[in-house]
Amino acid sequence: MTLRQAQDDLASARLLIVGPQGSGKGTQGIRVAEALNIPVVSTGDIFRANIKEGTELGQKVTAILDAGDLVPDELTSEIVRDRLSQDDAQGGFLLDGYPRNTAQVHHLDAFLGEHDASLDAVILLDVPRAESIARLSLRAVEQGRSDDTEEAIAHRLDIYEHETAPIISMYEERGIVDRIDGVGSLDEITARISAALAARGIGQLV
Repeated sequence: MTLRQAQDDLASARLLIVGPQGSGKGTQGIRVAEALNIPVVSTGDIFRANIKEGTELGQKVTAILDAGDLVPDELTSEIVRDRLSQDDAQGGFLLDGYPRNTAQVHHLDAFLGEHDASLDAVILLDVPRAESIARLSLRAVEQGRSDDTEEAIAHRLDIYEHETAPIISMYEERGIVDRIDGVGSLDEITARISAALAARGIGQLV
């Protein structure tokens, strides 16, 4: 059975959620994944888990980060391919944090293509830059994170905007991007996502 057949049989979905820091994509991603009974595949979570457990992968990533470098696209893609090959992802998945650039989009396309599959939808949480900064600044105060200065937050948002714009353009050309207003209560935003996915024939979240 191919990846596509397995997922179609379960009437599930292959999704990607993107949004700037402070957009709430982590929370919304979990809500969507739980409603559709698919796993959240977060590269950040995978890296952190391996670092904590001291695995060979964790040691590799630690060495790279300690050197001040970014984890190479090839290594990141290898990790994601391995995760998507596991049994619980055969009925669909929600990607968070990957693909992060155009090279990773091509890596993901190649992997899914090998299984006669493709992404069904890209959930883009639209949040104004000022709103993201305000949310992150508040979170920094609440969590006592003195390193989260407004300048540092703005720099991370710059990186997000620079990396994500080309990815979104690629997926918009395929007609699979759903732009969701990310301002409002958690339930309001979830309802917007649900409506967008339902229009594509994907599940029912609320």
